[in-house]
Amino acid sequence: MNGAQDLGGMMGFGPVIPEPEKPVFHAEWEKRALAITLACGALGQWPGDRGRYVRETLPPIEYLTSSYYEIWTKALLRLLLAENMISSEEWEAGKALSPAQPTKRPPLSLERVAPLLAAGTPYNRAPIAPAQFKVGDKVRTRVTNPTTHTRLPRYARGKTGVIIEVHDVFVFPDSLAHGKGEDPQWCYGVRFDGIELWGADSDPHLELVIDLFEPYLMAAS
Repeated sequence: MNGAQDLGGMMGFGPVIPEPEKPVFHAEWEKRALAITLACGALGQWPGDRGRYVRETLPPIEYLTSSYYEIWTKALLRLLLAENMISSEEWEAGKALSPAQPTKRPPLSLERVAPLLAAGTPYNRAPIAPAQFKVGDKVRTRVTNPTTHTRLPRYARGKTGVIIEVHDVFVFPDSLAHGKGEDPQWCYGVRFDGIELWGADSDPHLELVIDLFEPYLMAAS
């Protein structure tokens, strides 16, 4: 979707300045926000891509004026309410007012946290069809403006690039975020020239590689 999170190439927001690795958290409540979000996600009520999509649906003024973990907690509240895991009355009261609803997975116990995080969540899948493109192929991204989740950046739509790497087959976020199944798709590293993305005023030496799923691409002449 064309939400406030899709800022690539937009003016007025300043340069991207990476923060130092430490401190990881800027306040004690951020640690708790991360822990609660991971614990709720481990219950299996929604996939991670749905969580990302819900964060994107925050109103632009709210999204752009919220810190990283404020965005996480606001989206988590929406998910908990949507899944009837809490009620609005419980949210206002700050405590449970009725028995907890059963979830797809049991609550995450302390001894399971470290092994679960260490194992990660693999999203690669076995291919069900050959890759449509190969290294060196010239491709053009599709022009689409969905109201649903997408990992195709707005600034890279309708642009021509070259396949420089065929990665693997992965779960397709656009499908998984909306409960439509995994729909595994090939993913490619696509190189674009800065001038192609941002026009003649771009740095002529700039190149950008974006990992893109096959449904976003079509062959270019």
